[in-house]
Amino acid sequence: MPLTPLSGSLKTLLIRGLLAGLIAGLLAGGVAFLLGEPHVDAAIAIEEQNAAAEAHDHAAEATGGHSHDEEDALVSRDGQKGGLFLATALAGLALGAIFAAVAHYARRFMGLSGPILAISLATAGWLAIEAVPFFKYPANPPAVGDPDTINKRTLLWLSAVLLGLAAVAIAAYVSKVVQAQQFTVRLAAPLGAFLVVVGLGYVLLPGVNEVGDDFPATLLWEFRLSSLATQATLWISLGIAFAFLTELADRQKSATQTLASR
Repeated sequence: MPLTPLSGSLKTLLIRGLLAGLIAGLLAGGVAFLLGEPHVDAAIAIEEQNAAAEAHDHAAEATGGHSHDEEDALVSRDGQKGGLFLATALAGLALGAIFAAVAHYARRFMGLSGPILAISLATAGWLAIEAVPFFKYPANPPAVGDPDTINKRTLLWLSAVLLGLAAVAIAAYVSKVVQAQQFTVRLAAPLGAFLVVVGLGYVLLPGVNEVGDDFPATLLWEFRLSSLATQATLWISLGIAFAFLTELADRQKSATQTLASR
């Protein structure tokens, strides 16, 4: 069956995106649970050890003698782990809806078949929203980072997301400009434009390093890689699921048209 351009109303695409996003969110939750949660537990244990040591030092210095007992967490770790799948499912639903809306408008400008368009948009989304920010400001586990700088770090991360979106948009524009050129130019020009924009952005954005010298480097990078794997699972699954559902809809439409013509 030949691949056809993405068809369907915005409502149809939104339903397809929500279903694909739910599948992607649950799969990402599974990866986060299996790969990420053990590292979170290890980081929390380090954080609690540091907090206990500080509390002991304060108690030794105190003259008034008031209690420094640790308050219970509002949500237990078991509750947090159970809520992980709910959080990733909701995130997948939201992302799927946005993905479908983008696909609805992008099909007007991109001469790609439905499945290829879905995979291309998922790849571009992962690059812009995950890869570009990650390699400038990688995720940190609990016990890493100064609480007083969280607003600043959030704004910097958002700036990196905007950088990624701008780099992908410019690369897409360059790709359209050189689409009549030979293959090597069509491949190298958008890639070069993307790398130049990202490189300039990385130079202009300030660096952030709040990892203590005593924090285990192996645990830090295992956590970061698990975070990267979770996000990659989310985007890859979203693109593949949307592409599969698109192919399924095209097959059903083709079968219906064949029956109607008999």
